[in-house]
Amino acid sequence: MCYNMHQMMIKGIYMDKQLLNELLTKAGLTKKEFAMIVGTSPASLSNWGTAGRDIPYWVETWLNLYIENKECKELKEKLVAAGICN
Repeated sequence: MCYNMHQMMIKGIYMDKQLLNELLTKAGLTKKEFAMIVGTSPASLSNWGTAGRDIPYWVETWLNLYIENKECKELKEKLVAAGICN
């Protein structure tokens, strides 16, 4: 099956550079930090989404899970501080 770019973006198959930057900001990560965490070079990461170099399919899901985990940790810290749980 062949998808055009619009269909790919709707189906979540394609992630663009703007979304990558938005998710990195929401995650509180710099490009350099993210590159170190996932084991790639900052230069390689900078090339993602340009000149036919797609952003790897797993990046969007990875960042969303990272953000969700960060939010859960922050909530737990607030609950512990309030004495609601330990």
